[in-house]
Amino acid sequence: MVVGRALGRRVLGSVVAVAALVGVVALAVGLQRPAPAPVQTADLTREIEPLPVDAVVDYQLGGAYVPADDVTVVVRDHEAPGVPDLYGICYINAFQTQPGTMDWWEENHPDLLLRTEEGNLVGDPNWPDEVLLDTRPEHREEYLALMSDWFAGCAEAGFKAVEPDNLDSFGRSEELLTLQDAEDIAAAMVDMAHAEGLAIAQKNTLEIDGSRLGFDFTIAEECAAYDTCGLFEERYGDEMIQVEYTDNVPEGFERSCAERGEQISIIQRDRLLLPPWSPDHVARRC
Repeated sequence: MVVGRALGRRVLGSVVAVAALVGVVALAVGLQRPAPAPVQTADLTREIEPLPVDAVVDYQLGGAYVPADDVTVVVRDHEAPGVPDLYGICYINAFQTQPGTMDWWEENHPDLLLRTEEGNLVGDPNWPDEVLLDTRPEHREEYLALMSDWFAGCAEAGFKAVEPDNLDSFGRSEELLTLQDAEDIAAAMVDMAHAEGLAIAQKNTLEIDGSRLGFDFTIAEECAAYDTCGLFEERYGDEMIQVEYTDNVPEGFERSCAERGEQISIIQRDRLLLPPWSPDHVARRC
């Protein structure tokens, strides 16, 4: 998984994802949350649960663990177990490979690895062990089929929503991918998620107005640090989770709590999203 992305790679507040799966432990059971009013999809066969009001979020991308008693929303990697007693958000690194998975990609989907005309892999400049995925039209059928399988797996695991990350990879693609490519994929993912009965979160990437495309809520990383929270709020209102990190303008968390802590869910995490048994684990909420 991608762990604690480097600073400085933002365009209009496009902050990159944080994720890493380092272990799985038993799930909490018996936790309760208010039941939100379901929204039916167009075919009326699946129900989409909106982000709970007054959500208390645990961002567990550095390893799954039993949430605290007051937690109502848990974000986990798509390979981690779901949280059927809570509102689970399923993280997918949808536009780049994960570290340590290149053999799998080469064996199963070599054509989805983005390459230059010379045949060189296009890596993330800040995370060279991640390779961008090729979402251009000639590879889109294969790409969307894979994403569809992963979304379906999230639904089967009991997640209520999906968080496809690195929507802004086109900006790191050496101009091989375009903003239009990203918008086309984003629109397809909205339909894909809703067909599975999943809500879908826009992760960062203000270049794309996901609310117009049908995204249900947003997960905004470091919007206090980069002064972009208002732009996300203009599009999503209270349907928003804000994540700040301890190593980047830490006072932004306190300021955000004072300004909007009663309206949206705000959490401060350590950059590596470490599990609670790590001495460097930080998880503060307001």
